[in-house]
Amino acid sequence: MVAKQRPVLVLAYPQQDDARALVVVLPLTGELRGMRGEVDIGKPKWLPKHSAVNIQGFASIDRHALTRKLGVLAPAQLNAVKDAICDLLDL
Repeated sequence: MVAKQRPVLVLAYPQQDDARALVVVLPLTGELRGMRGEVDIGKPKWLPKHSAVNIQGFASIDRHALTRKLGVLAPAQLNAVKDAICDLLDL
């Protein structure tokens, strides 16, 4: 059985000299629930449907698990994600 690929927002990518090749990501979801932990990003042209960033889903994955770049968030969307992360972590 082949694992389903899921889109993610890359927050931190390792440098060449990093001991671990881990990428910090947040998952994207097409199942919006209107919860505090979601940042609505609408329907970018590079995603098949209206989506949100799940800011409660921080994960570290091996950089080789990333297969291809789908697109880039607009500055306003990225700022909304940053603000939501700061709110979530009480920063």
